[in-house]
Amino acid sequence: MFAVGRSDLRRTHWRDTPPVALAPGEARLRIDLFALTANNVTYGAFGESMHYWDFFPTGEAETGCIPVWGFATVSESRVDGVDVGERFYGYWPMADEVVLAPVRVIAEGFFDGVPHRRELPEVYNRYLRCSSDPMYRSEHEPLKALLQPLFITSFLIDDFLADNAFFGATTVLVSSASSKTAYGLGFCLARRRGEPGIPKVVGLTSPANLAFTRGIGCYDDVVAYADVTTLPAGERAVYVDMSGDAALRAAVHGHWGERLAYSCSVGGTHWQALGGGKGLPGPRPVLFFAPAQIKKRVAEWGAIGLQQRLASAWQGFLERVADPQAPWLRVVSATGREAVQSTYSALLDGRVAASEGRVLAL
Repeated sequence: MFAVGRSDLRRTHWRDTPPVALAPGEARLRIDLFALTANNVTYGAFGESMHYWDFFPTGEAETGCIPVWGFATVSESRVDGVDVGERFYGYWPMADEVVLAPVRVIAEGFFDGVPHRRELPEVYNRYLRCSSDPMYRSEHEPLKALLQPLFITSFLIDDFLADNAFFGATTVLVSSASSKTAYGLGFCLARRRGEPGIPKVVGLTSPANLAFTRGIGCYDDVVAYADVTTLPAGERAVYVDMSGDAALRAAVHGHWGERLAYSCSVGGTHWQALGGGKGLPGPRPVLFFAPAQIKKRVAEWGAIGLQQRLASAWQGFLERVADPQAPWLRVVSATGREAVQSTYSALLDGRVAASEGRVLAL
């Protein structure tokens, strides 16, 4: 297991533990493929406040295991309905294998019922059986691991903003606009173009990522972080903060002031520049919690209704991202501990190109 310092994300080591015999009701899964992106750095940055460290304990008080999304195959099972050789998609530790306690086993998959996860959000405890997923394609596994969990968040933020009539804003500002969650949101918002009351969408990014972010075409405008205060601030705006950068947040709040209709905190791609939102002009930043929006929409649309809407948006997004003529993302695959360590370090340092998606295995 790849253990990370809870208070210092740069402090890492591999923690080896001998395999234990399965108890009745448990299954062992070999983790075959997982994505490692800036989103996983966010999991580490918010590990304490959002309980991401709680999913896969390392057995050490000072370290945690950053969760990842990907695919695993059952190598041993003492659970009816979870058979050796079956493949599942879900939330895993950065490790070569994991022992789960499957409950509520149905054709579509199961939930992990291990005691320490019972109070954690269900969306992270659900494992989908690939053989029962009508949208599953083996050739799309890397893109699904890289993008689908992020796109669900993108879809839900878009839905949340639209559900609130964009808080009366005429502009939506999206920081870390080259990140996968951000351009997933940009894609969803772009699908609304032409509808009444849809605001202009402006991506904020680093100078190094300006060309890429403008090239994908899902934002109405893209500006460098240093130029954010040159944007017109006479009308109401919403800020969707994917970066977590305290100085950038202060600049946005200071420039728009009371005309900032809503400040939505999502991620921490700028993990070294994180800071609180107290004392800022305008609205208090509010952390976006995807499971809350899921719960609201399941109550209103039903689980199937939500899944249908999400599936439709996901298919459109996948087609655009993987367009053979002008793909937004190039998958880079690697295997082994050194590959995991080097990719993780590169993400911490911001050295992974926005056009790349890293997919790993141990």
